[in-house]
Amino acid sequence: MATMSSISEEFSSKHSPTKHSIEEASPKRPLPRKYSAFEVAKVIHPRELCMNNEVLPSTMQKAVAEVVGTYFLIFIGCASALVSQIQPLTIVGIGLAWGLVLMASIYAVGHISGAHFNPAVTLAFAAGRKFSWKLVPMYIVSQLLGATLASLTLRALFHAQHNIEATVTQYKEPTTDLEAIAWEFIVTFILMFIICAVATDDRATKGVAGAAIGATVMFNAIVAGPITGASMNPARSIGPAVVSGVYKNLWVYIVAPILGAMAATLVYSILRVPKAEKPEESAKSTYNDLYVNSEV
Repeated sequence: MATMSSISEEFSSKHSPTKHSIEEASPKRPLPRKYSAFEVAKVIHPRELCMNNEVLPSTMQKAVAEVVGTYFLIFIGCASALVSQIQPLTIVGIGLAWGLVLMASIYAVGHISGAHFNPAVTLAFAAGRKFSWKLVPMYIVSQLLGATLASLTLRALFHAQHNIEATVTQYKEPTTDLEAIAWEFIVTFILMFIICAVATDDRATKGVAGAAIGATVMFNAIVAGPITGASMNPARSIGPAVVSGVYKNLWVYIVAPILGAMAATLVYSILRVPKAEKPEESAKSTYNDLYVNSEV
């Protein structure tokens, strides 16, 4: 019995998990310290961390950027139509005004809010999973506010014209409702397709995005402007309509651009190719994800 007992004790001492756990935790064999991935990234990319600490704008900053950017767009674009009644600018001049002010506004606040300035663009991005649905109401309210404030400013500045009905998007005979919907759907489809291509695709050159989008609005305005007003933007139609009190056919300029933008996002998703991560960029990608998640 004594022999069996000694064998059992020897076996237990060799294979006891308690003894192993005590040895692993003993001061003679300290466990290696586990650094978080964030601390590792901090050591590897200290300069990059400092730079990116100032990159992410707040929700309020995004809202203000959308209000200001939409205000610039509607003020200059619609002002060109009112000025044209005093000094003819021609449809080319009006198209240039729309395109250039959009381009400038994109470069001005695009790095803050993404420079949507358009409820149809915001909804299309959200439907295509390129934008958070949580921010959609705030963006749309900001865009409508900017468009309305710009229209109110124009009414005050052009009081001699008694109204700003010239800024309201309308179509007349012989253009039918169906034709107007088709025009607005097509020009908005073209605009949103260009936006997806130059602003959201990793293969595109981002520096020319503002110029490409501005040029698209310009030639859309030149072609479709004399027929439907080339809205492409529900906020662009709603703001002047609210201030002038002219709501005729407003639904066309809300429904058609939204459908056109969503259709363009869907079509471009077929052409999109996921970005392949390069080995030398793996550390940077890990850091970027950590930085974003650290804010949650």
